[in-house]
Parts: sequence; C-alpha cells; structure tokens
Amino acid sequence: MFQEIKNSFQLIKASFKTFSNYPILIAINESIYNSIEPINGLRHPAEGNVTGWYIWSGGEIPQGQEDFFKPIHVEHLIEDLPECLKYLGLPFGWRFKIDRKGYEDIWYDSGLLQN
Repeated sequence: MFQEIKNSFQLIKASFKTFSNYPILIAINESIYNSIEPINGLRHPAEGNVTGWYIWSGGEIPQGQEDFFKPIHVEHLIEDLPECLKYLGLPFGWRFKIDRKGYEDIWYDSGLLQN
C-alpha cells in the first residue's frame, strides 16, 4: 500500500512540474480532520509553488471567511487524506466530491478558470 501511495505522489509531483527542492502546497480546511463528509476538492490555476488545489469537508465553502483555508505541504495528504491523492493530477478547472463509502463525482467547472 505504501509503495502505491509513494508512486501516486511521484506522479502528482510530475504533474505539478516542480523541482523536488521546492515545497508543493495545497490549501485545506481543518474540517478534513473531523471525518465530516463529503470531501470536496477544486483546482484553480497554480501560482508559484501553490498547486491551485483547495480541499475541504462538508458543504459549500462559507462566504466571507478569508481564513477558511490553510496551506499545507502536499506530502501531508499521504498520511492525512490518502483517498484524495489520485485526484490531484486533475488539470485546472476540475472538481471532485467523494466520501468514505465509495461515492465519487468528478466534473469540469469552467468558472474556476475565470478571473
């Protein structure tokens, strides 16, 4: 299992086209640590070493909460949320919604690419 996760992580790093000595950051909400479902992810265009991924659990993103997301190194998902790793290779503009019972929805959202 660990080797499979490690291989997934190597593919993810390659898809972000970064060098290994630069940190790869994603934005998460701490709700992912509370077993709240569903788990949601969306990808805006990347900026610098930030991948554009935003991952949270529960419903919609609350409006007006500037501090809802916190940056973490993508390596932490291997331990904290390995079920999300396979989605991190999706291109900009894509979203996913999953739960721990096997539900999975993946779709393109062109609104994520508009300024």
